[in-house]
Amino acid sequence: MKPPYEITTKIISLIASISEKIGEVKSAKLIKLPIELRKRNRIKTIQSSLEIEGNTLTIKQITDLMENKRVIAPQKDIIEVKNAIQVYSMLDNFKAYELKSLCTAHGILMNGLVENAGKLRQTSVGIVRGRDIAHIAPPGDLVGPLMIDLFRYLKEDVDLLLLKSCVFHYEFEFIHPFVDGNGRMGRLWQTMILKEYSQVFQFLPIEAIIKERQQDYYKFLSQSDREGSSTSFVEFMLEIINMALENLLRTQNLTATSTERIELFKELIGDKSFTRQDYLRLNKEISTATASRDLKESVEKLILEKTGDKRLTKYKFKMI
Repeated sequence: MKPPYEITTKIISLIASISEKIGEVKSAKLIKLPIELRKRNRIKTIQSSLEIEGNTLTIKQITDLMENKRVIAPQKDIIEVKNAIQVYSMLDNFKAYELKSLCTAHGILMNGLVENAGKLRQTSVGIVRGRDIAHIAPPGDLVGPLMIDLFRYLKEDVDLLLLKSCVFHYEFEFIHPFVDGNGRMGRLWQTMILKEYSQVFQFLPIEAIIKERQQDYYKFLSQSDREGSSTSFVEFMLEIINMALENLLRTQNLTATSTERIELFKELIGDKSFTRQDYLRLNKEISTATASRDLKESVEKLILEKTGDKRLTKYKFKMI
């Protein structure tokens, strides 16, 4: 059964704005972000998503853990961060449309934190915020069938994947399929779905904006519960995605290094031969001299093989 929601004028407007910004992102060659920006955004994503759940580690402490440095902090918080680092590094290994893959990701994310990590709950649970019960989740015996239905909707419904990612996020939180870790898991899986829509979302720290608007996040989850429809939450999440893309576009003047330009070009060209002009077509913002220097350095580092001379010079990446 299709989850209940309406496609409002606001939703249509936000989808149009997001689509336009993704076009700008492609034009600015930000689909594959520079390595250092990817790393910063990944750390920001992990820190923000876990802070929403009460984790105390700072961006510096998470950076230290990523670099295998010693960090003094509560053991539970360190385990949460290490698990998150591992699961976010494996996004390309998971399959957005498969329930089994989601359970595998939860098993990694919550390893050492809860019993039966990666297994759907079979007991009843309620969500408490402050002193109030915010939500009573469906009974344990309904969790499996509800999740199967939700993934069927994700795979088969004709609505835009961008829209379905937001609906999935709400319905996942409503079902609350695991004993613990549902908040961070719901945000992670929306990233997985959005990554299918555009690769730019793999390193876009949407969670950082959710953290800034944490009270609104919970407010719209509760509002959608009361309304029996995810419409309000979908509008909110589309606003968040739109803001994340706006923030990304502000970085478009960021200067990529020669290593980052070469890495991006390798991903696009693969094992085909190419000329300096081919390289310049992708990197229109650099001069001919800079392009020549990039290619010369890569030949010297044994990243590229060079054949021919002058106008007949061609290059090819060495495949390991």
